[in-house]
Amino acid sequence: MTDRILALVDGSAYSESVCHHTAWIAARLRASVDVMHVLGRREIGSTQNLSGALTLGARSALLEELASADESRARLAQARGRAILEDAQAILQAKGVGQVTPHLRKGDILEAVQEAEPDLRAIVIGKCGEGAEYATAHLGSNLERIVRASKVPVFVASRAFAPIGRVLVAFDGSASAQKAVQRMSVSPVFQGLQITLLYVGEPTPALRGKLDDAVRILGAAGLTADTRIAPGEPEDVLQSVASAEGFGLLVMGAYGHSRIRSLIIGSTTTTMVQAVRIPVLMYR
Repeated sequence: MTDRILALVDGSAYSESVCHHTAWIAARLRASVDVMHVLGRREIGSTQNLSGALTLGARSALLEELASADESRARLAQARGRAILEDAQAILQAKGVGQVTPHLRKGDILEAVQEAEPDLRAIVIGKCGEGAEYATAHLGSNLERIVRASKVPVFVASRAFAPIGRVLVAFDGSASAQKAVQRMSVSPVFQGLQITLLYVGEPTPALRGKLDDAVRILGAAGLTADTRIAPGEPEDVLQSVASAEGFGLLVMGAYGHSRIRSLIIGSTTTTMVQAVRIPVLMYR
């Protein structure tokens, strides 16, 4: 298994939190960190022909000015990208991460992540991006694309880092949820943390059996876990429990076949990830 974590930073208010959460994970996994900033196509300058109908000599000065402005914008974007990476690298190293490799990429962020993914153990991304200051109720535009496409766990950082001692697992008995428990049982990330498996809905004997199995799997790995069953709507109950009881991390299987799946992949997921104020770790 690879021991590299990818931290995605964009200079937004969430970037510092991404670095602190990444450092926390890296320390538990003894992993190195790749930190990446991706320059979008609008930032790296236009490659299209700007001339259009501007072919007359009187307009050539305007064309030159447009090209110069394009070049300046691209140069500034690259300088800003390098500064963002240097800041991220400084935070990670100050938090004790031994090996940090910065990457300044150009183009589409999903393509850049997919290219790096075969060598990754996890991806860390902020809940919101550069528009966070103006649209705090909206998730980052790239978050859902990355969650949908990623084959490795995606850790969605909250706005600010806080020490994590308790973990809430959204457990619906699906194959995805059971796989998340299996992955947790072999991950050093969860050693020493208090884990609660929460099922929302009316339980069946089969579901109770799956909860018991999950506790046994985690216990066999030396992890401390308990279970809870609560009536209600998953998004409401999870939000309420997570915020009211001091949980520091919400874990979910991202590709189940139940209401939990719709929370992550469907239109209401964004509601869930928006609503909780703690980081969310999604396993596939």
